[in-house]
Amino acid sequence: MATKQLNGIGALDAPSVDPLQGTKYDFPRDSVGFGRKSLNPEWPNGAKIAVSFVINYEEGAERTVLNGDERSENALWEQSHVPFRMGERATNVESDYDYGSRVGVWRLLDIFERHRMPVTAYAVGMALEKNPEVAKAFVDGGHEVASHAYRWIDYHGMKPDEEKEYIIRQLESLKKSTGQYPVGWYYGRLSPYSKGLLHEVFSEMNLPLLYEADTYADDIPYWVDVPVEKDHSSPRGMLMMPYTYDCNDLRYAVPAGAWGSMGAFEEYLKSAFDVLYAEGQRGSPKMMTIGLHCRISGKPGRSTAVEKFVEYIASKEDVWVTTRKDIALHFREKFPYQKGHLA
Repeated sequence: MATKQLNGIGALDAPSVDPLQGTKYDFPRDSVGFGRKSLNPEWPNGAKIAVSFVINYEEGAERTVLNGDERSENALWEQSHVPFRMGERATNVESDYDYGSRVGVWRLLDIFERHRMPVTAYAVGMALEKNPEVAKAFVDGGHEVASHAYRWIDYHGMKPDEEKEYIIRQLESLKKSTGQYPVGWYYGRLSPYSKGLLHEVFSEMNLPLLYEADTYADDIPYWVDVPVEKDHSSPRGMLMMPYTYDCNDLRYAVPAGAWGSMGAFEEYLKSAFDVLYAEGQRGSPKMMTIGLHCRISGKPGRSTAVEKFVEYIASKEDVWVTTRKDIALHFREKFPYQKGHLA
């Protein structure tokens, strides 16, 4: 028997109260996935693991009164425990972010380019607008520039029409900065409308959205049905490309962070790699994503953890270090979308 709601908890056997249920924004949730055996993605050349390094380029697009915001930023910097400031600048925060765009991004790019490893840049449009040299370096270095939205802000609570304008602005911004539209997208702080709006805008502009990365649900890509395509004769689906919170340097900079030292981060990355690599050797290859931030891992002491891990995986055989775009292209070719199927 249903019981009365208590402290915001739904009554026993209560139905969904999602206000977007049944709308074009109602993307399905799947807690089962591929199951115990998973899926062999058949990486190129018999690779046992695909490794994706992501450089988040956000500096200059964070919250600040200089960008018309009501408050300063207080997330993912060296003193994230310090409260934000209302109605005025926090120049210490600004300068810590600026380290990422002035110094950190170059240190990270140097590491990967010395080892001839391509990366994916999660690029915030406004940030690249403020530093065109970085945009040029990503392109000239053969790296992928994916979208990290136009501003590095929380889009939850934004009206759908306004968010749609931000999506369009971002697409045009990256086209101007890099010479091409992005084919992959990651918000980080998305709204309940975001995935539906992305599908809508990319369709209206006749652009390919090869993958959407706001998921942490698996170790390999997977397909989801798009609600608005429910009755379409030729649905395209949406390929989800899992990102990571655990193999991510953001944990240096959050109040309950795990990376008290660069050694802890390095060892964690190696442990994660070893598990996934061993699974690949046993016939179940996976992908590993490593999330990096220019103002965090671009600092001298922390950059050593990145380089040591890069050297570690470079010593292994059958490792495919590549961009998320190339992983998506491979998966799409091997496992074309089928409505109602993960692969």
